[in-house]
Amino acid sequence: MPKKTLLVRRRSNSQSAGNHMTIAVQVTHLPPRLDHVTVCRSLWFRSRSPSVSDGRSESLGKMSGKDRIEVFPSRMAQTIMKARLKGAQTGRNLLKKKSDALTMRFRQILKKIIETKMLMGEVMREAAFSLAEAKFTAGDFSTTVIQNVNKSQVKVRAKKDNVAGVTLPVFEHYQEGGDSYELTGLARGGEQLAKLKRNYAKAVELLVELASLQTSFVTLDEAIKITNRRVNAIEHVIIPKIERTLSYIITELDEREREEFYRLKKIQEKKKIIKDKAEKERAKWANANEGGSEPVNLLAEDRDEDLLFD
Repeated sequence: MPKKTLLVRRRSNSQSAGNHMTIAVQVTHLPPRLDHVTVCRSLWFRSRSPSVSDGRSESLGKMSGKDRIEVFPSRMAQTIMKARLKGAQTGRNLLKKKSDALTMRFRQILKKIIETKMLMGEVMREAAFSLAEAKFTAGDFSTTVIQNVNKSQVKVRAKKDNVAGVTLPVFEHYQEGGDSYELTGLARGGEQLAKLKRNYAKAVELLVELASLQTSFVTLDEAIKITNRRVNAIEHVIIPKIERTLSYIITELDEREREEFYRLKKIQEKKKIIKDKAEKERAKWANANEGGSEPVNLLAEDRDEDLLFD
């Protein structure tokens, strides 16, 4: 008798709603029997049914009070929710305008950064050629430069620029003190050294400007991300939640008004029945007394009975 083996493999598919199970039955020299098909069907339904039920329970859980604000439905709550909705819409519009202003400035800074970097490459190339020319004509002047260094002549100060409530740092360079290298290259190579100083001064100016632009670029990038995140949160979370809460309050108030109308209608019907019954009793007593009716005592206590109805 050949040996039969039953292999069960479980495979999960992320794109489908649940887990699917594949059954492989290996039978040596024998066709598949009916019990194999029954096992396959039962396992397939077992693997399918829990995922569907779990999805339904999750959807029912999401449709509960998590998608709205927990408030007691009243006219005051409706007024408060309307004010909150208006405030959220105003805040979303203001944040969108802020994001547009920051994005416009961001693109301007990006354009300036590209232009400054291209200009920086040309200036540094000219400065490198000027340095080679100065060394060729004036010789090695590095020792003279090192000896004359006492304090920095080019300094940087920082200012602040405000763009739609975002503070951007702005760097500016300025020169302090006289030139301590005026007599350098007096014997030979003075023109090349002057050209060298001009080129490197321009390079320092561009470096300071580039540092200011890149710092503003990073700051604006973070500010735009935060602003867009707030806009998305208000637009896709807060405003729909307030709108669902308003819809819930309006539905409850309408239901309460319908209940009140039905209650008043039932009370009127009950009063009408009691009134008809009293008129019948009065007519009955009048017929019994043959027209002799007692006068109504206006000073007597006349109390209405409580009306109860199902």
